[in-house]
Amino acid sequence: METSMKTAIVTGASSGIGAAIAKYLAATGFLVVVNYNIHAEEAAAVCAEIGASGGIAVCYQADIVSEPAAKALVDFAKAQLGRLDVLVNNAGIAIGRPLAEIDAAHIASHVSINIAGLLFASKHAAFAFGDDGGCIINISSVNGISPVPGGAVYSATKAAVNAITVSLARELGERKIRVNAVAPGLTMTERYEREVPNQDKNHVIGKTPLGRLGSPHDIVGAVGFLTSDAAAWVTGQVIAVSGGAT
Repeated sequence: METSMKTAIVTGASSGIGAAIAKYLAATGFLVVVNYNIHAEEAAAVCAEIGASGGIAVCYQADIVSEPAAKALVDFAKAQLGRLDVLVNNAGIAIGRPLAEIDAAHIASHVSINIAGLLFASKHAAFAFGDDGGCIINISSVNGISPVPGGAVYSATKAAVNAITVSLARELGERKIRVNAVAPGLTMTERYEREVPNQDKNHVIGKTPLGRLGSPHDIVGAVGFLTSDAAAWVTGQVIAVSGGAT
């Protein structure tokens, strides 16, 4: 498909923040590739909702911790949509454990997707962007800026995402590729709504200046800004979207 419309890949877009970003970008005129790993039905539902609203989205299964799979995802986007303008690195894992329970598997699981998968997708997207450059947005976390107890591994990988963001922005800028990160605070996705105890939710609310938890829809505006011409002079930035909580 040859198109003048801008196109975007959103990784980990079958639910939560990723699904909200995919829907938002489609609603603002992007052709969207909804990437997923294991949740095929949920991803299909996201694509169907986008289609029902007048947008265009296609689903693609890829476990981006494998570099060949990450490359295949980018190749699919180019083949199906004709171009690539935006990559949103949303796929990730977040499991808290106290120090006494950290083991090699816990570390490896977070490093493989939060860092390696992000780098593989970014590597191949950077090759796929056209002469006008492109935009990479990494979904980080305020825990990468202000870690919490029991989150050493997760916080470390998100701090790495912030460092990668600045490094790639400086490396890729000469090719007109902008790289930024959005760092959400505690955001009530379906999963967190189920898994986060009420006392923890109330604790976060109590230290949040805006006095509430976030929702996926709170995150999409920052992503939309960073993909837009209004952010043409913005790169290498980590934008906290957390209601003021750190």
